[in-house]
Amino acid sequence: MNQVNPQTDFQNIDKAEDFFGYAGFWKRLFAFVIDWLLIGLMIAALGVLVSGSLEFTNMVTQAEGLLELAGIILPWLYYAGMESSEHQATLGKLALNIRVTDVAGQRIGFLRATVRHFSKILSSMLFLIGYIMIAFTARKQGLHDLIAACLVVNRV
Repeated sequence: MNQVNPQTDFQNIDKAEDFFGYAGFWKRLFAFVIDWLLIGLMIAALGVLVSGSLEFTNMVTQAEGLLELAGIILPWLYYAGMESSEHQATLGKLALNIRVTDVAGQRIGFLRATVRHFSKILSSMLFLIGYIMIAFTARKQGLHDLIAACLVVNRV
């Protein structure tokens, strides 16, 4: 992972040729809604597949545990995998022409995307203040973005 120099890198992204501004709160919220609808559909489809193959009550309990685990693993792999891919965005972000970068405007790796994803737990605590911060910070960063040293920016 490249070292970030906050004295230069944080200022240079504003001057980068392919920088089209930070993605705001409402745009990011709408991308989130799209993504969670897709994730919900994936988990529901998995639930139908699992429940259709079960015949006994004790197996249903095991299936519920499997679905709870899928509710953690699927979103993590979806967000971290998509945001660290060459697209730098989930399907919701792609639909709204935004992408996730590091503070220098570069693509993030899977580890940083994982940190960003699980940091959203903190952003959700205390009445979603970590998300509300997006509307009020200069670079439109939520708590999870600050923790992972990421930005969400507009693309062409």
